[in-house]
Amino acid sequence: MNEEPSPVAAPKLLDQVRGKIRLKHYSLRTEQTYVDWIKRYILFHGKHHPDDMGAAEVEAFLTHLAVVGKVAASTQNQAKSALLFLYREVLGVDLPWLGNVERAKSPKRLPVVLTRDEVQAVLSRLEGAHWLIASLLYGSGLRIMEGVRLRVKDVELSRREILVRDGKGFKDRVTMLPESLVNPLKLHLQRVKALHDQDLAAGYGSVCLPYALGKKYPNAGREWAWQYVFPSANLAVDPRTGETRRHHLQDQAVQRAVKQAVRAAGLTKPATPHTFRHSFATHLLEGGYDIRTVQELLGHSDVSTTMIYTHVLNRGGKGVQSPLDCL
Repeated sequence: MNEEPSPVAAPKLLDQVRGKIRLKHYSLRTEQTYVDWIKRYILFHGKHHPDDMGAAEVEAFLTHLAVVGKVAASTQNQAKSALLFLYREVLGVDLPWLGNVERAKSPKRLPVVLTRDEVQAVLSRLEGAHWLIASLLYGSGLRIMEGVRLRVKDVELSRREILVRDGKGFKDRVTMLPESLVNPLKLHLQRVKALHDQDLAAGYGSVCLPYALGKKYPNAGREWAWQYVFPSANLAVDPRTGETRRHHLQDQAVQRAVKQAVRAAGLTKPATPHTFRHSFATHLLEGGYDIRTVQELLGHSDVSTTMIYTHVLNRGGKGVQSPLDCL
């Protein structure tokens, strides 16, 4: 007598979320962020299943974040994106436009920008890979994650170019490679190549490949061209595949190093690694470069985003001379 196969249990909700995120090739960081917001949403409503809730509950949660939690506008938008992903992509429910949400206020602030002397003061207090990454953030206008995720094949030393793959908004762009970083990068890549050769000899040496390239080209992950320019000092288990790999350097390590360098330089500005990107754009505009050129180098979709850096053209209170200086 044949036994009937036992029914396969449906995956849990959060596992469904993770599966959908991976199907769409979102980053591990986005996966962790979305799952965390969905957990908070479910707990906020007494552990009710999202199937039993809808737009009203989403609006209540987002309003609570703004009114009680006093979160920034960007944080509220992040939570909103996670919940819309849950309903549209996982549960197949298209929520109506959320019009009753109390929106967190988005302050209109100018970016923190360092002077050239301040940039030099901070860079001179960094060493090794941290110095090289910070120099690329300032010299090429990279975002910090674009810097730590650079692959060997995307650094064109002879053409003095860097190809940024899957930048913000999944866009590729080409930016400059400063002449002064060519030789330091060559020396750095020699050391990274030696480390990669050691990993291969030990039976490792594979890196995570974007999208489905790992299945299409099973051996590509061990090729030198696909290795990270700034690899981690230690091997680690990939949380998605369980394979032991050498990931890229963590952005938190760069942030800590820059914070210490800013403090050591005696700066009072709240400078972070992203401040180097702001300074890159500002100093180019100060140098007379066209704003459209700066827009392309930064990878902004709209020139209005780049326009924020034109505040540097309004020197001395919009170019007006103070009456005190006329005395």
